[in-house]
Amino acid sequence: MGRGRAKAKQTRVARDLKYSSQDIDVEKLARELHGEKSERDSKEDDDPFAEGNYIPRA
Repeated sequence: MGRGRAKAKQTRVARDLKYSSQDIDVEKLARELHGEKSERDSKEDDDPFAEGNYIPRA
């Protein structure tokens, strides 16, 4: 009991994703799935505060 609202929301989100007409960058998706990274993509995803990217102050 109590799972009906959560399940309904998941169903709605899944339906929205399935039937929405979002623009998809197929080339970027293919590069991501094949593990290829361009220089531009690596700079966009570079988070200086993410674990392992900490830059200590001098």
